[in-house]
Amino acid sequence: MDNIVAFGEILMRLSPPDHLRFFQASSFETSYSGAEFNTLASLQNWGLETQFVTKLPDNDFGNKVISEISRYRVGQKYIAKGGTRLGIYFLEKGSAIRPGKVIYDRADSAVANIEPGDINWEEVLKEAEWFHWSGITPGISRAAAQECLRACRVASKMNITISCDLNYRSMLWKWGKEPKEVLPEILALTNVILSDLATLFKMLGKEKIDPDYSMPETLGDYYEEVLAKCPKLEFLPTTLRYSKSASHQKIGGIMFSAGNIVTSEIKEIIPIVDRLGTGDAFMAGIIYGLSQEWDTQKVLDFAVASSCFKHTISGDINLASLDEINAIMQGDLSALVKR
Repeated sequence: MDNIVAFGEILMRLSPPDHLRFFQASSFETSYSGAEFNTLASLQNWGLETQFVTKLPDNDFGNKVISEISRYRVGQKYIAKGGTRLGIYFLEKGSAIRPGKVIYDRADSAVANIEPGDINWEEVLKEAEWFHWSGITPGISRAAAQECLRACRVASKMNITISCDLNYRSMLWKWGKEPKEVLPEILALTNVILSDLATLFKMLGKEKIDPDYSMPETLGDYYEEVLAKCPKLEFLPTTLRYSKSASHQKIGGIMFSAGNIVTSEIKEIIPIVDRLGTGDAFMAGIIYGLSQEWDTQKVLDFAVASSCFKHTISGDINLASLDEINAIMQGDLSALVKR
């Protein structure tokens, strides 16, 4: 695959060191990330060509983000400049029975104030084979939601595969619309949607589904209902997470495609170094596997292994190599020193 394009926001992440609480912190570790960019960074690391589209302030922080994007070799030639600030989020890492905590400070960011014409999507997508967005971006602002829809319309018209990681952030969506008023039109254009069924139905406007929706005998009916609302959907993967504590997770996956359901082996990760970005690592695994035209079982197993490895890496970006992920797929969980 020659060119995978993604649109979204990149943020400054500020986190107290050593699992300290915000109240204890006298300093913060700094990194830069965003759901769509994290996904592209993995794909670029695995040998695919990528382009990240966003809007950044024309100041020192915007320039720092450009430097970070370059560090991961992700393309940046279509990034717009303007606005006055870069979005920020603060992360308090969880440990054992204490959950993690995120505080956003991203109101009035450059992406939140993106304007029609900032991005020429016909130009951006002219060589693209894949376009990726996440459920976070339309929640930032009306302008960001409209830009995401605009990009998907162009991509769909150009017969480009469209994927979505349907992240739902309850602390966003403060700009006057509910997800169910915005997302159905975009999801109807999307070919690959990473989401659990409960979240997907909520975003499509069905607030509640029966408690037994995950039972094998009823699962197919729910997938058929999704397809009626998302006619272009080809693959619907879901991360399965069984959280024993903030330091102990069990990870698996399930994927629906062409009327068939495949599941992966559940893998146990303990202790957790950093949970953030693990869903992006899973999404990157799905995109990579599909780009290689693997069968759905191998695609899902690769995505699960990618997500599992990310739990061992500090920061939001998965730095796993293809060899390391393949080793996990083959059952090598010994973590012996390589020498």
